[in-house]
Amino acid sequence: MGDPKAVGAQIRMKLPSLTPIEYKVASHILARKDLGAAMPLRDVAIGSGVSEAMVVKVAKKLGFAGFRAFRQGLADYYRLDTAALHSEILSGDTSAMIVQKVSRTAMQALEETFAILDLAAFDRAARFLHSARQRDFYGLGGSAQIARDVAHKFLRIGIRSNVYDDAHMMMSAALLGPQDTVIAFSHSGRTAAVLDAVDLAGKNGARIIVVTNYPDSPMAQMVDMVLRSTAQNNPLLGENAAARIAQLNLMDALFVAVAQQDRATADANLARTMQAVQSKRRN
Repeated sequence: MGDPKAVGAQIRMKLPSLTPIEYKVASHILARKDLGAAMPLRDVAIGSGVSEAMVVKVAKKLGFAGFRAFRQGLADYYRLDTAALHSEILSGDTSAMIVQKVSRTAMQALEETFAILDLAAFDRAARFLHSARQRDFYGLGGSAQIARDVAHKFLRIGIRSNVYDDAHMMMSAALLGPQDTVIAFSHSGRTAAVLDAVDLAGKNGARIIVVTNYPDSPMAQMVDMVLRSTAQNNPLLGENAAARIAQLNLMDALFVAVAQQDRATADANLARTMQAVQSKRRN
């Protein structure tokens, strides 16, 4: 893990793949902000109530070469200002504290999402979206709102797409082919209706992009490009609130990258669509 900013996100993404006991150990270690680069393995094992071998096993399942790499990665991460942005919302927090905490958690999500972004996948996604014959966006709930937002932006530059937020309407996947591109939005990567649509679209040869928090999820394993977003979990807001902000920002960047594929046409279409809505505004 080259970028220290990516360490927290990379670990959070791996947590769902752990067993209950492994998850408990990982959570205990992550909660230890005193974990320095010299803390002995024995002390960590005793503090977690497990064997040293179990701590090493957890470190490897989280993507590290071993305990030392895990310890160093966390130590480097916790020294960053980014790591300190998130803090839990407490029942006694004032309005000012609530606004600050929610804003800082969103800032952390943006910083860490950029740190883990696969730029090669991002570039491929922009090319495929620009050249596609048909563009279908799939998402349910909050994910559908993100799909609608980016579809609206694309329309402004003449890139037409369809948004489907209903399991039955996602039958559109049956009509797609190799010239078409899908973006599937799923924070968990496990939404059944979206999984079914992605599977069908893939069988028909469509190129598929998934925007998700979990690169090891079932959906991420069956697509061409994975664009990862990340956010700290919050007992009150959940992961999705800050993750949506990160995904909206990521989609804004993708919109610009698609426009850059043919900037002259994008600018011309943007001028035309802006003029079309100008008459809807009152002085």
